[in-house]
Amino acid sequence: MGKVTATRTPLFFQSKLLCISVLYLFTTLFLAFYRSVSPTTCLFRSSPSDPIQSPLFYYPSSYGEHKYAITTHRHSCSSPVFFSDYGMVVGEIHNLCTNSSAFLPALRYLQGKADTFGGNFETQKRFSYFNYSNDEIKVPCGFLKEFPVSDSDRIAMESCNGVVVVSAIFNDHDKIRQPVGLGSQTLVDTCFFMFIDDITLQGLYEHKLIPQNSPDYKVGVWRIVKVFSEKLYENPAMNGVIPKYLVHRLFPHSKFSIWIDAKLQLMVDPLLLIHSLVVSKDVDMAISKHPYYVHTMEEAMATARWKKWSDIDGLTQQMETYCKNGLKPWTTDKLPYTTDVPDSALILRKHGLGSNLFSCLLFNELEGFNPRDQLGFAFVRDKMNPKLKLNMFEVEVFEKIVVEYRHNLKKTGNVKAVSSGGGVSKKTKRERSHGHLVLTDSSCQNYLLKMLGESHS
Repeated sequence: MGKVTATRTPLFFQSKLLCISVLYLFTTLFLAFYRSVSPTTCLFRSSPSDPIQSPLFYYPSSYGEHKYAITTHRHSCSSPVFFSDYGMVVGEIHNLCTNSSAFLPALRYLQGKADTFGGNFETQKRFSYFNYSNDEIKVPCGFLKEFPVSDSDRIAMESCNGVVVVSAIFNDHDKIRQPVGLGSQTLVDTCFFMFIDDITLQGLYEHKLIPQNSPDYKVGVWRIVKVFSEKLYENPAMNGVIPKYLVHRLFPHSKFSIWIDAKLQLMVDPLLLIHSLVVSKDVDMAISKHPYYVHTMEEAMATARWKKWSDIDGLTQQMETYCKNGLKPWTTDKLPYTTDVPDSALILRKHGLGSNLFSCLLFNELEGFNPRDQLGFAFVRDKMNPKLKLNMFEVEVFEKIVVEYRHNLKKTGNVKAVSSGGGVSKKTKRERSHGHLVLTDSSCQNYLLKMLGESHS
């Protein structure tokens, strides 16, 4: 009979405290390594091995879709975004999209015919709809003229019943760029629509991105929708705000949407973004803070100074109208809203009462004054009832979920200002005087005094 030899547990494993310490050390090292090799410290995925599709489209070299990227230099993030497991997100978004009660009550819209797409209502008439006190009210929200697209495109838009990602290029102002990092199931629940005009379409023909004899167009994930824009507004920028702010009407069965300016390329799966920035925050809408401005008047002054809109008299009238009707500079009294100025190049929405009402009211302001949407943003947000539940995320996050490129066309000199009704305004005295706002109304003077007092306090 042989000896039975007892095996001793190595001393290293006899101490539970030592084992836990070693496990903690390795976990910490792994997380530090992951964050160091990750492209950003603002985005953290709980499952980095989510299935990511390979590129779905390759452009001819002549198109130059990756030319002129604007680099950023931020290396820290005060408010990181955490993404849940991709599979769990897909399931949760799908369940929400099939539960129509989660998006009730539905907003009712004013019907009829008008000379302009939005009706171009007088100022006080527009303001009368800000207090949505009962579900019987019919809110003006565009479509008082037909939105001129083909029947096949209209059917496709009405068939999108989950998440829709929308962009637009008018006047051949940008390139079509493909989103990066799409999960394996994203295209099942997500539609991608790019609205263009005839000038942009001709450019796509020239680069042979689409065949000229096709009834429907597609470039990578994007379904290309030609808008017969000559039937809408003379100003291409005003035509662009139709899909930007009336996406819930163009896609009446969609439940969530992402608007992305065509100068941006999406770098994160849209389902992850909707879930992290909208669903998990229980908000109506998510939008980035502006990188520099906090007060609406700062943006208005910059708009005049840099000739982003050259009708200075019109800008002055807009700001004085808002001041007289209660526009205030941002203070902590406005919390949880953390700023009055967004970067509206990326907008994520849940298509419920709050975001739909806000989008309709702001679109009416854009038609009433000009398509510079940052100028009316805080006024509509602060005055509307019920209040908008809004996630204004950090600039660092915006710069990591998209890449920004320069526009195709660089305007030089004075740009003609085109009124929302289609007329061209003449140069004004203020326009010739170096593009400065001259605000004489006492309520705007009070705004400026309070704004300057806050900035120096």
